[in-house]
Amino acid sequence: MRFLTRSLIAVFLGALALGLLGFAGGMIRDTLEARASREDMPRTARERVFTVRVMSLEPGAVAPVLSAFGEVVSRRTLELRAPSAGRIAEIAPGFEEGAMVEAGQVLVRLDPADAVTARDLVRTNLAEAEDEARDAERALELARLDRAESDSQVDLRRRAFERQQSLSERGVGTAATVEDAELAFASARAALIARQQAEANAEARVASARTALERTRINLAEAERRLAETEIVATFGGVLSGTAAVAGGHVAGNERLASVIDPDALEVSFRLSTAQYLRLLDPEGALVPARAQIALDMGGVEITSPGWLSRAAPSVGEGQSGRLVYAQIEAPRGFRPGDFVTVRVTEPELPGVAMIPAAAVGADGGVLVLAADDRLEAATVEVVRRQGDQVLVQVGALAGREIVAARSPLLGAGIRVRPQRDEGTARIPAAPDLVTLDADRRAALIARVEQNTRMPEQVRTRILAQLEQPTVPAQLIERLEQGGGRQGG
Repeated sequence: MRFLTRSLIAVFLGALALGLLGFAGGMIRDTLEARASREDMPRTARERVFTVRVMSLEPGAVAPVLSAFGEVVSRRTLELRAPSAGRIAEIAPGFEEGAMVEAGQVLVRLDPADAVTARDLVRTNLAEAEDEARDAERALELARLDRAESDSQVDLRRRAFERQQSLSERGVGTAATVEDAELAFASARAALIARQQAEANAEARVASARTALERTRINLAEAERRLAETEIVATFGGVLSGTAAVAGGHVAGNERLASVIDPDALEVSFRLSTAQYLRLLDPEGALVPARAQIALDMGGVEITSPGWLSRAAPSVGEGQSGRLVYAQIEAPRGFRPGDFVTVRVTEPELPGVAMIPAAAVGADGGVLVLAADDRLEAATVEVVRRQGDQVLVQVGALAGREIVAARSPLLGAGIRVRPQRDEGTARIPAAPDLVTLDADRRAALIARVEQNTRMPEQVRTRILAQLEQPTVPAQLIERLEQGGGRQGG
């Protein structure tokens, strides 16, 4: 009895296993037949449409912006140097790198002992020269008085000689008396010549004394200047740079102690090519005072200041090319000499041009124009200027036409596109077209996505979630039905 029961159970289990195997084989057969029927369905070839961003060519007057790199330099710098060798006796408080100084402030004082001694010696020499000048003038007065007396003596001796001659002619006087009178007259004339010589010597002495006095006064002024130069002052307010003075230290003549830089008088020197420089000249050949913007990049934050072109270097440096141009900085706050900055110069306006992205123009000046039925056609424009990722082109006959803003190797003449137009950031974008799917179409799309082995898991999950919604975007359905969800081989 027990054997029979076990035999019946074994037969039942065997029959159940055979039934399950038959059911599984039927399911596999149905699946293979459904797959074969789907693969045998005819596929409709569709033209591939690319979505591109388009922009309109509108001619107008555009002022190009020329960019260059330059260095900030100071237009007003004072070098503090020791006028003579000596010891530094005193340094002003705050005499250090970056300190602010005022106009007329004493910054360094040298030991004035030698200068004071030299000035006092010159003052003594001046007193001696003044005394000598006074003595010479008194001697000149005496010499003139002596000469005047000699003139009187000569006149007196002449009249006496003439009287003796008259008496001798009338027979009253003797020849000896006439000879004595003549000798006296000759002696008086000789004395007058000696007095004239003495007067000339006195005048020369006065002139020499005056020259010596003037020379001594010049020496005194020089000594006082040297004494004043022991105090080194700032002639204008600014910032100290390159300080090298130490209290008690010895300095040599003309040794540099520091520099004073005016932080409000800064400019930028930058180099342009010859072609760029020529665009900044007026009809007379002079540099136009074009506006400029000076920008200093400080780790992602820019310090900017307006400015204008002031002048150009008169010559080209050895081994250099182009032109060196200077631009004054209107608001130099935050800038320092030596900063490496960007200069953006606004050039004169160009009429009848349009500014478009550089990616829209090919190397030969070709652009893709949107034609009828949203198809592309090739055209050519004249590139006037390139600046960064933008170009200026002559619009010509393409005025008002729409062009592709960014070319790609997939785009060309005759290709149909779906244009996207920039209509302002304030406009709310239109909602995508939604389609309600029936059960069969939804299941077919889900199966297509699940069988795509090349699709990333995150993308597959997102698409399946969209397909499970009551309404599905039409663009997604179109992409999947065109082959975007087929299984890779």
